[in-house]
Amino acid sequence: MPVIDHRRRRLGIAAGTALLTLSVAGCSGLGRTAVGPVTYVTQRDAVINVNSPSVRGCHRLDPAGAKEVINGTLIDIILYRTRDCTGPGSTYVATTFSDMNPPSALPWRSFSTVH
Repeated sequence: MPVIDHRRRRLGIAAGTALLTLSVAGCSGLGRTAVGPVTYVTQRDAVINVNSPSVRGCHRLDPAGAKEVINGTLIDIILYRTRDCTGPGSTYVATTFSDMNPPSALPWRSFSTVH
């Protein structure tokens, strides 16, 4: 009998480990954020912080746009001149770097994360 109990215990441990692994892997993509702030300066010189934005989707900036963006997150971002993260003229900003537009350039209006 001890051999059967030992097999059951090992089978139970293996099943529990498998379920734990599956549950962690299945939930790891939910609610993931880019740890740290994305800070930007609007056309009206207001400083806005977006703390730990989601790694999914498009993030809109101030309607007037941003003239400077500082990526303080742990992942890279892409800046867009449109409100829906599409179109030409995007700029890649690596983690801990920033981008500043000259006065003649169009402002940044949205960003997405690179993951």
